[in-house]
Amino acid sequence: MTVDSGLRSAPASLEEHEKALQLIEEVTSNCDAVQEKVLAEILSRNAETEYLKRCRLNRRTDREAFKSKVPVITYDDIQPEIQRIANGNFSPILSAQPISEFLTSSGTSAGERKLMPTIQEELDRRQLLYSLLMPVMNLYMPGLDKGKALYFLFVKAETKTRGGLVARPVLTSYYKSEHFKNRPYDPYNVMTSPNDAILCPDSFQSMYAQMLCGLYQRREVLRIGAVFASGLLRAIRFLELNYKQLCLDIASGTLSPRITDPSVRACMSATLKPDPELAAFINNECSKDCWEGIITRIWPNAKYLEVIVTGAMAQYIPTLDYYSGGLPKACTMYASSECYFGVNLRPICKPSEVCYTILPNMAYFEFIPLESSGSVSSRSSPIPRLVDLAHVEVGKEYELVITTYSGLYRYRVGDVLYVAGFHNSAPQFRFVRRKNVLLSIDSDKTDESELQRAIENASALLCGFDASIVEYTSFADTKTIPGHYVIYWELMVKNPGNSPSHEVLSQCCLTMEESLNSVYRQGRVADNSIGPLEIRVVKNGTFEEVMDYAISRGASINQYKVPRCVNFMPIVELLDSRVVSAHFSPSPPHWTPERRL
Repeated sequence: MTVDSGLRSAPASLEEHEKALQLIEEVTSNCDAVQEKVLAEILSRNAETEYLKRCRLNRRTDREAFKSKVPVITYDDIQPEIQRIANGNFSPILSAQPISEFLTSSGTSAGERKLMPTIQEELDRRQLLYSLLMPVMNLYMPGLDKGKALYFLFVKAETKTRGGLVARPVLTSYYKSEHFKNRPYDPYNVMTSPNDAILCPDSFQSMYAQMLCGLYQRREVLRIGAVFASGLLRAIRFLELNYKQLCLDIASGTLSPRITDPSVRACMSATLKPDPELAAFINNECSKDCWEGIITRIWPNAKYLEVIVTGAMAQYIPTLDYYSGGLPKACTMYASSECYFGVNLRPICKPSEVCYTILPNMAYFEFIPLESSGSVSSRSSPIPRLVDLAHVEVGKEYELVITTYSGLYRYRVGDVLYVAGFHNSAPQFRFVRRKNVLLSIDSDKTDESELQRAIENASALLCGFDASIVEYTSFADTKTIPGHYVIYWELMVKNPGNSPSHEVLSQCCLTMEESLNSVYRQGRVADNSIGPLEIRVVKNGTFEEVMDYAISRGASINQYKVPRCVNFMPIVELLDSRVVSAHFSPSPPHWTPERRL
């Protein structure tokens, strides 16, 4: 077996499914040996890179040398090297193979997206992981080759670095690749959406065309999905807002004039045909006051939803259950901009039981035991005792560290994982959380320091009213679609006759949004995945009541700190019961694609 075995196109037959399942068994049965080969191959390939030369490995490829000489790093540690590549230095700095593009991470550094280097070969590795999903799913949901998938997939904004390399999200990279656009026919992976609808950069036109195709083919749809749970709920909200125009198009067999993209109009011509009966049915279902079970009412043959509902996305599970009538929710794979990691070998399980088996041929994986993860932040920090993939312990939490073919060495991804068990000799992990993330609605990630800066910037608007913020906390409100940030403020106003007006407090909302990172602002402006930020002003003394409640539940009065984010519903309900006024951002914040990277 070679390390890269299985880099091939998606399986299109049960025989190919069997080969895919055999590959999973092979690599998971030889987890540690595969990892050793992966590391040796990465270090051998990249031995002459500037980075590894600086580590003084002297072409050694063994684990002992690697662990003693290569530091554990964060993004800030290699940002100078990445910037040099972005500026046009194409010498072998991190990777011996040319950096083909940058993948923009949803995690942020200094308020902007991180740039993750990648090489052309990584597309094959990602395609390998995709090729394993349906063979696994077919074990639990047979017959998926008899219908289609309604997946709401979108491309996002991209740009170029000063040196001319494209920088874009990993899924945008994949959807625009030949691997996706020219994928071979696979009866298990037939989608209702044409490629041109997915690749349309206008989010409204793309969603409209994909929804229209899904409605026309409603009886053929066997599974419905989006990348994140929040994305699927946005699609349902889109249907709620636009079903009348969609019904007009279906009844007449014509396309709304709002769809102006020539490629979308062209690809829709094969789908459009007058169907007054279908239009009447959809109009009748969507005009009802109750939308409970709307997914199964419109798509009666749907067997499951395919969405990520782990981590921050778990907050959307009750809403998904409401709209789908409790359809199973499949989380099929675990991946990031830095690396594709593994698959869920029991995809039709409860969301709370989702486990991902990391495939040892994807990269080299190490783990920082959670109790020591805070000790490493830069090159000068001591290297902790990291644990290899095959040697993690069930019941413990770890922070994930990766070494990739693309030039990341002992890089801290920032994911905290819990070891739930093993499949053969490969561990199975539950995703616990992202380190230091306070608020998240979609792909945005806001930490405590960033929220604090936004609060400080907004509080400056209160100075003219001799008012200040006594205390604050936050909450990710996902009852609205799209979800939005809620910030609870308790104010001290010295002169009630000169209190800040509604307009001023609304402007505070906008100032906070302008202070948040570009991923958040893109979600607000371009992707429509995040709603306007809301400030809820609470009565004086509210945060003392919150403290009293916490202490009544066993918190130490000496160690109590106001939580900067709350998700315990009794506290949210307490805060909401004390709200005296609510204010929303009056307009979207400023956002344009990053032009100078």
